[in-house]
Amino acid sequence: MESAARRLKDLAEIIGGEVIGDAEIEINRVSSVKDASHGSITFVSSPRYLSELYRSNPTAVIISREIEDPQKVVESFREKGHSISVLLVKNPHYAFAQILELFSTPPYIPTGISDKAMISKSAIIGRDVSIHPFVIICNGAEIGNGVILYPGVYVGNNSRIGDDTIIYPNVSIREGVIIGSGVIIHSGSVIGSDGFGYVTENGRHYKIPQIGGVVIEDDVEIGACVTVDRGTLGNTVIKRGTKIDNLVQVAHNVIIGEDSIIIAQVGISGSTELGDHVTLAGQVGVVDHVKIGSRAVVGAQSGVAKDVEPGEIVSGSPAISHKDWLKASTIFTRLPELRKKLKELEERIKKLEESSDKGGD
Repeated sequence: MESAARRLKDLAEIIGGEVIGDAEIEINRVSSVKDASHGSITFVSSPRYLSELYRSNPTAVIISREIEDPQKVVESFREKGHSISVLLVKNPHYAFAQILELFSTPPYIPTGISDKAMISKSAIIGRDVSIHPFVIICNGAEIGNGVILYPGVYVGNNSRIGDDTIIYPNVSIREGVIIGSGVIIHSGSVIGSDGFGYVTENGRHYKIPQIGGVVIEDDVEIGACVTVDRGTLGNTVIKRGTKIDNLVQVAHNVIIGEDSIIIAQVGISGSTELGDHVTLAGQVGVVDHVKIGSRAVVGAQSGVAKDVEPGEIVSGSPAISHKDWLKASTIFTRLPELRKKLKELEERIKKLEESSDKGGD
């Protein structure tokens, strides 16, 4: 990804890194290790990827301070007739993300309000917004400063969207939803749809009115085609900094703590509470009314049927301690062999019993 050139020492100052080599060299693009060439900067997260780096030709590389001899990287390239500079940092992934943002994100220039958008006269619109064609903003809605609403976005009655939030095409934000600042919501998501609440009477399912709301706090990112249901009473809450992948279902009155990670195809049932820094891996299912403690991790395709303690790592369905699950998985693969041995033992015992009976006669 090519952009205006920046000196390596300027990049180092921005990300808090240390330069080994020529700090004045100019970088004009960010590349993967495989595609790195002259003028580009790449990163290596672990010493085991250095061999791949040596097969490429970048101008600079970001590496961890934990690498024992970073000067060796410079010398190795010099031996093959190519100069390289090293940018030492604590966390190469994070540094690379910061630099990638610098090179890939153009300055924001608001486009204003399209004449093809439909905006209620009672809506409140902030400064420096970009409201694209076919956006619908209903009565009493509030849109903050610097907000971007792409085509097809629907904002329901009395919903609020905070400053610098980006809503991508065809997102539906139902009535009474509160969205914080710096939020990103990707295409096709529905925020504030009715919770799945019914009571059965005489064999028929009677709909329970869903009159609560949804609160999405600052710096949350929600992937494509995610559904976040409104509370039956009260709010469904996604707290600051949480990141949600594509195709996730968050049911009514769920509370997700700060800086949690929810991977694709997760389903969280109603009134479940997640603490801070929780990780739910892909295709996890969580039953209703359970609590998952802060910093807990649930492995992929697990079914959570009871509370998970803070910091606990669980896997399987129903979910159990990850260590126990690994042991059980090992045994499971040996079940045919164990079954065969069991049958052999049964036959031996049967013969011994028959022999004992004959001896007794």
